Parts: sequence; structure tokens; C-alpha cells
Amino acid sequence: MGALIRNGRIDDDDVVLLGDDDTLPVSGRAVVTLARWLAERETLSALAPKVGILLPNTADLAESWPAIADRDLLCLSFPAFGDGRAYSQARLLRERYGFAGEIRATGAAVVVDQAAELLRCGFDAFSLRDDQKAEAFIERLAAAGTRRWYQRPAQVRPVFEERRGA
Repeated sequence: MGALIRNGRIDDDDVVLLGDDDTLPVSGRAVVTLARWLAERETLSALAPKVGILLPNTADLAESWPAIADRDLLCLSFPAFGDGRAYSQARLLRERYGFAGEIRATGAAVVVDQAAELLRCGFDAFSLRDDQKAEAFIERLAAAGTRRWYQRPAQVRPVFEERRGA
């Protein structure tokens, strides 16, 4: 697995991604699938915010939100480069549901060329593919953070609001 970018810099990945049959670690943070979370929620909830959730890009957020709202880490998956449903999920989590925790992008679309778009949609952590250079990704994020947008991004004030003085 490639580098983890969080808060605009390379960071240690403090999370273990668990399969549905893997045992929970004694210490540290873990990420489980949505299916496992729903099946073992009572047991896993005892670990408080130490358990994050890997949401498939097919998950219906309207259905899932009540069960995941208290988590501090949601990982959204891009199983194929051309499948951008996780972009929509990130926007919905930030704008409709007011999710303030970490939204981590994982999978095929987490590439330098998509850094600005990922940031605009509400992602704030990125698990890079092995073939991606972390320094280039960080540079692209920094450049995206200084750009001005006409469309409303998930976390940045668009130009039309600045012009109106809103």
C-alpha cells in the first residue's frame, strides 16, 4: 500500500484495515467493512472511536447514516478508476449529513491527477496507490487549496460568494 497523506503531509497510517473474519487488534485503530459494522455494531461500539468504517461506493448513505454517524473515520472506496460514486458520497457526508470526521479516499482513483477534485468533494486524507508519488500529490493539494472555484466545493467558499460579500 502507498503513502497516507493527511493534513497536507505524509503521515503514519495508524489504522489497520480488517477483513470480515479478521480478529480485532488489542490496541490501535481499525477499519471494518460496513457489513461487519452492521453485524457487530454492539461489540465494536465498545471500542468507541477506535473503529472506522470502509463504505463501499454502492452504500446508500440515507440508509447507512444512522448507523455510522458517530464514527470519526470513514474510508470511501474507488474500486475502479472510472467509478466516481465515492466523490458523491463524500459531498453528501460533508454537506447533507454534516460529517466532520476524517474522510479517507482509497483505491484506484487516488492519483495525483485527481487530488484537487478529491479535496473539493470533502476528502481530507488519501491512501495513495503504490505507483503514486506522495510529494507530487502534496504539491497538487497545496495548489488546489489556493485555487478559487466557481462551483460550490464541499469545504471552500466559491468565488460567487466572495464577490457578493456573503
